[in-house]
Amino acid sequence: MTRIKTCGVTTTEDRDAVVDAGTDAVGVIHGVPVDTPREVDEATAQSLVAGVPPLVTSVLVTMPTTVQEALKRVDEIEPDAVQVHDGLSPAELGALSRRVSQQLLAVVDPLADDLGAYADHADAVLVDSVDDEGAGGTGETHDWERTRKLVADLDVPVILAGGLTPDNVAEAVRTVRPFAVDTASGVESSGGVKDHDAVRAFVANARGVTTDGEVSA
Repeated sequence: MTRIKTCGVTTTEDRDAVVDAGTDAVGVIHGVPVDTPREVDEATAQSLVAGVPPLVTSVLVTMPTTVQEALKRVDEIEPDAVQVHDGLSPAELGALSRRVSQQLLAVVDPLADDLGAYADHADAVLVDSVDDEGAGGTGETHDWERTRKLVADLDVPVILAGGLTPDNVAEAVRTVRPFAVDTASGVESSGGVKDHDAVRAFVANARGVTTDGEVSA
């Protein structure tokens, strides 16, 4: 069964709603140099992460420029996993992985030449549509067939992100067969505010695809 991550949660109400909807992982964005309505301050990130219940994974989504910067944020927020966007080289990502107990998700551009090098140092790769600043959350899809090939070629789990909505997630799962799917703007009523009905529909539609790519009854 495809796992589901809901990213860019900014409030306690939204966190609890996405958990109740059945999401497997809650993404909290903190420490990014780009302008996004989904980023929260340190105290809010700590509170949101601390309230994620057992058996649901809290994910710190961040864009550090150094290993030390990443370590500081991990120590402050104490998530279950860390999602790293841009800023660190594959070697630096490897250094970070040796110094934290959390699992690392490396965000990669499906067209990047060094994608395999990042995969060598990550517990999973998240394939996203990124902007010129290396950030995701663009709301744009990318070449799912290319990502499906990555699923077959890479030895680590592949998480599919980029423009996923309740309307297209089932097709995305059938096409790519990813380990997990990730949504943020695709389930929002406005920037940083989750539409709880859309979250429930996204989870239901993603989970409604069987392992052979068919829609279950």
